[in-house]
Amino acid sequence: MDSAKLGLLTTLLLGVFIIIGALVAFLIKRKERVVDFSLGLAFGVIVMLILTHMLPETIELLGLKYIFIFLIFTILGYMILRLLDNFIPDHDDDGKGMDKEELKENLIHIGVITSIALVLHNVIEGMAVYSTVLSDASLGLAVTLGIGFHNIPLGMVIAGTFYQSNENIYKSILSILFVSLSTFAGGLIMFFLGLSSISPIISGILLSVTLGMLIFISMTELLPRIKNTKNKKVTYLGITIGVIIQLIALFI
Repeated sequence: MDSAKLGLLTTLLLGVFIIIGALVAFLIKRKERVVDFSLGLAFGVIVMLILTHMLPETIELLGLKYIFIFLIFTILGYMILRLLDNFIPDHDDDGKGMDKEELKENLIHIGVITSIALVLHNVIEGMAVYSTVLSDASLGLAVTLGIGFHNIPLGMVIAGTFYQSNENIYKSILSILFVSLSTFAGGLIMFFLGLSSISPIISGILLSVTLGMLIFISMTELLPRIKNTKNKKVTYLGITIGVIIQLIALFI
């Protein structure tokens, strides 16, 4: 399989992880333990991915001569997701003070705004992952794994929000499919641009952007939620398994 096709496949797989999370939300009763485990697993995988793969690979491509490029585009990748995150409302509102109709309208609003932000987020993420695969296939697959585990609890949140707002499982499934395919859309954009090979500098820039995104996901999305999980043992087990997975991948 050539790198372009593999890149498209990995962006498609990112969406599959969202669908898996949605299915878990619909089918499994003890969702909380699964979410806590997935959060720990994603954190362990992503942190090890940053330390053992992303940093060494990016510095090797850019060299110390272009360290300023590394810093600028890592910050840019972080800020892109930071900006998009501002459009995703927190889900801490318990709905007090709202009647049934107001609560339903609020959930619909949250679902729509969240979808718009996630689609933008996923398109950019898909483009970054596709580019990473072209630069280094094994690194691209590792990035896909880390982001993919992060997408499982995300898929559960999306499914819960949509289903509570419309109480129609078919509409919820269509909405989830739309969001999940947006990462693949990012890969298709890169594919139709005819990107078949990229210079070390461009590869380093794109990896820096991806690195910034992973830092944002791990530090501002996963870590705060991990601190508040109820099933600490399950979460720590997930982190441990995530670290082991990346160590095995490193030695292989």
